[in-house]
Amino acid sequence: MIDFFIKVKQQKAQNLPFVLYRKPNDIKLVGFFQNNDHLYFAENFEETGFVFAPFEGSQMILIPKNQSVKWEALITSFKENEDSNFTDSEDRLAKEHFEKLVQKGIDAIAKGTLKKVVLSRKEIVDLSNFDLVSIFEKLIQSYPTAFCYCWFHPKIGLWLGATPERLLKANNNTFDTMALAGTQKLQGAKEVVWEKKEMEEQQFVTDFILNNLKNLTSEVAVSSPYTLQAGTLAHIKTDIEGVINENSSLKQVVSVLHPTPAVCGLPKEAAKVFILENEGYDREYYTGFLGELNKEGFNKEELKSDLYVNLRCMQIKIASNLAMTQAHLYMGCGITKDSIPENEWKESINKSATMKRVL
Repeated sequence: MIDFFIKVKQQKAQNLPFVLYRKPNDIKLVGFFQNNDHLYFAENFEETGFVFAPFEGSQMILIPKNQSVKWEALITSFKENEDSNFTDSEDRLAKEHFEKLVQKGIDAIAKGTLKKVVLSRKEIVDLSNFDLVSIFEKLIQSYPTAFCYCWFHPKIGLWLGATPERLLKANNNTFDTMALAGTQKLQGAKEVVWEKKEMEEQQFVTDFILNNLKNLTSEVAVSSPYTLQAGTLAHIKTDIEGVINENSSLKQVVSVLHPTPAVCGLPKEAAKVFILENEGYDREYYTGFLGELNKEGFNKEELKSDLYVNLRCMQIKIASNLAMTQAHLYMGCGITKDSIPENEWKESINKSATMKRVL
């Protein structure tokens, strides 16, 4: 583990691209360390490596396996980090702006333009003594059931996250994905109860995925919705699995799923246009996707891809004066006809608090 993190620090000091990640419920840490600073792209999804894709646009960045050194390490237990006490003074302007945005979304739904839209905001936190390794250690310690990662490219920037949502897992022509919606804060051992608004939101997501995969798949199976715990939050989840047709490709399936209704809305194109016109900032890689592309299985014939939606993430803007370093946190909320702007603001506050815990 110590050698692994020394390698990370050396790679960062040389300003070379790398990614570290740990899959949900795993004790293995994986790193790809690129041996040059070239910007590679995943164009047809037949490449092998680690892909990092934005919310909007087609430039999917690849850390290619054949241009990188791969390291693995078993995670040993870490010393408990003290919980930093962020004293949050409520930002009235941000609250007002976000609630107005949510109301605009509700109005568009009432007019029938949209069924659902996911609206987000960005929050900036000053980091006076940023240490990449200790924050990443705290991230994997705090979120054992999430896909945790740290991704860096000198031409793009530094991103970290702990996402509860898989976009797609594929093994040759079989795949599984999930519909995820609804968020509430866990209240100790108290049973999680979901409101009609959240159940409806979840059903929208499931129906969208099933309808859009119809022409690309030969068979599909769906689970009943159930509660998923992610850190201090709970979500509703439905598992979906199936077989990709012989004449369809992994890239087609991914482009149907991304961006999912859980991060964009329904109908997808109308929701995306509404977001781009009204959010007032660039999401960049927040609500994009990332993960392993065409990793070889035990036998060479087997190609496995494991992609996650980039949620619960932050972009770290490292300043030349380290004391000026900032974390840009991203939070989104699913808006339906029954949404209440103030409640959505509170949900976004809960989401930002879960990320601040690791800072």
